Parts: sequence; C-alpha cells; structure tokens
Amino acid sequence: MNFTKIAARLRAAGCVYAEEEARMLITAARTPAELADMADRRAAGLPLEHVIGWAEFCGLRIKVDPGVFVPRHRSEFLARKAAALARSGAVVVDLCCGTGALGAVLAAAWERIELHAVDIDPAAVRCARRNVAAAGGRVYEGDLYEPLPAELRDRVDILIANAPYVPTKAIPLMPYEARTYEKRVALDGGEDGLDIQRRVVEAAPLWLAPGGQLLVETSERQVPQTVGIFSRGGLIPKVVKSDEWDATVVVGTKQDESK
Repeated sequence: MNFTKIAARLRAAGCVYAEEEARMLITAARTPAELADMADRRAAGLPLEHVIGWAEFCGLRIKVDPGVFVPRHRSEFLARKAAALARSGAVVVDLCCGTGALGAVLAAAWERIELHAVDIDPAAVRCARRNVAAAGGRVYEGDLYEPLPAELRDRVDILIANAPYVPTKAIPLMPYEARTYEKRVALDGGEDGLDIQRRVVEAAPLWLAPGGQLLVETSERQVPQTVGIFSRGGLIPKVVKSDEWDATVVVGTKQDESK
C-alpha cells in the first residue's frame, strides 16, 4: 500500500487527519505486511496511538500500550503547569498516571526529582514503568494513595492527579475510539464526574508537604464544584485556564503553617 491509498482509506474511515496519520503509519511499519495490518486496524477505529505504539506529548515520545488511556494534548497544559511549579529535587506523585506521561514530562524538565506514579490498571502500570524508568521513577499498582510508601506522607511537593472526570451518563457520548478501546476505569468519574477527584482531595493534605500543591484537570463546567471540593478539603484553590489547549486546571496549595 502506498501513501495515497492509505490516506484515502483512512479518510474514507473518517480520520480527520488522514494524510498525517498515513505518514506516521508508513514511518512506524517495518514491512509492507505490517503496514497493511496497521492501516486495517486504524481504519477499523483503533486509536492511532495504540496502532503505532506511542503518542507525542510535550515533545516526548510516550509509549502507549493497547487498552491504556491515551494522553490527550489538552493535558499538556496540566503537565507544563506542574513542571513550572516544580523544582530540582522535588518529590512528585502522579496519581491515575496512565502511561506516566505527566511524570515523564516533569522528569524531563527537572533534574533529580523523586518521582512516584500510581494507577489501578495493571496494563497502565506496565506501560508507565516503560516511560518513567529512565528517570528513576517508581510505579505502583493500586487505588490512589493506597500503594504509596508511608514515608512520603507530608513530603510531596507536587501531586498531579489527572483523574477521570467524565460523568457516567456522558460516557456514551464520548468519541468511539475512547469508549471502545480505553478502559472504563480511566474514563468514568461517577455520577457528576468528580467522585475520584473528591477522594484525591480528601487525602491530599496527608501527603503534601507544607506549601505543596495538588493539580487536577477538570472541565470548565465543573470548575465551581472542583473549587468547592478543594476548599472543603483544606487546600487553597486557584483556577488556571488555557485557550490554546482548551484546558482548565485547578491548583490547590497546602498552607504552610510555619509562615
């Protein structure tokens, strides 16, 4: 299959960026047979990142295994905001880490950070280990804070939690690729989309260092609720938005009582 045929097939299958995707498939394939198979899978609706095995995120090539949540470009704003607040030597925890993309960005931005990442999905944990191992990051399998070492309590400088925030009833409205090929646990945030976020915020003060910060991505519609959750959880909330990424992040700071 040549470029023209692949692009035409992808376009017919509804791929908006058919030409760009065709180039990526051709680059990734090692043989004509593999290229044909990859084109078949993409035309059938499999996410491009699952087909080629990686996603571009903040200039990094992040490995993405089949079934694992694909890091969204929107979340680059969350990653860059966290990186801007971090420092060399910081203790960083990435909850609901998926591929580990957020932690990998912070590790690339700063030297000698102490990076810990957690996900409840075994496939995501295996994938994240491939993405953060070079930075010396540790990845744990479990539910939010549960598998983290107890010695991290009161020591975390940057806590990132890109927890699922799609309301349960909105899952059927998501793009076909996401609801078909990504696991429900990575998408479903409960009745109002904020169930996991509440649990993250509730325990965050136990883990954050004085002055430490929790960052979560949320929707613009959910901002008032998220801000309320942060305030009730004892964190000082701040909302930051990006038109470029069409993204909204809430940053919660644990007050430093010594100041």
